[in-house]
Amino acid sequence: MSFFGKMFGGKKEQAPTTGEAIQKLRETENMLVKKQEFLESKIEEELNTARKNASKNKRVALQALKKKKRLEKQLQQIDGTLSTIEMQREALESANTNTAVLTTMKNAADALKAAHQNMDVDKVHDMMDDIAEQQDVAREISDAISNPVAFGADIDDEDLERELDELEQENFDREIIGVPEPATTFPEIPDEDVAEKAKEKKKAPVSTTTATTAAEAEDDDPVMKQLLAWAN
Repeated sequence: MSFFGKMFGGKKEQAPTTGEAIQKLRETENMLVKKQEFLESKIEEELNTARKNASKNKRVALQALKKKKRLEKQLQQIDGTLSTIEMQREALESANTNTAVLTTMKNAADALKAAHQNMDVDKVHDMMDDIAEQQDVAREISDAISNPVAFGADIDDEDLERELDELEQENFDREIIGVPEPATTFPEIPDEDVAEKAKEKKKAPVSTTTATTAAEAEDDDPVMKQLLAWAN
């Protein structure tokens, strides 16, 4: 835009972005560095010319020294300009970083707001209360299931302890004192030969005296009584 356009309110140019401005500053900085190197080389040349003509041609030597002074002044100006451009570039880079950080933080805030849009704090508290209540119910159910209420509830622990003491006492008497265990006896069953002989003896004819004597003997003999009772 021309100077008159700026003065009389012409169309304003769109401001460059921070990235574009940083790029322009870097290009200018590189140009000034090259200019600085050129001036340093020219200063060295003029200094050499002044040395060569210091005793031979003073006019040429003085002209070389004057030119060296002008170059040194330009070099000093370029040094100051480079410092200013470097500070401006660093400020723009910092602003660009801050802009990126703020944009990211705004996007994160918007996303968080959208995530919480359909959430109500009171509803969340009610939901957490319901979860805690259901956990308590589940814990009570587990305790009720694991408690053997219907199995062995009518058994008295004192009776069990008393019976166990009796069993221990019996084991002590049998192993230490030597008290024999009570044995269960059953009547001996006679074999078939003895039973058959008893039947034949009962059927055989005998005299009155012999029968009386045998009857008395049978009455006195307990074994015969047992055989006759089994045979009959």
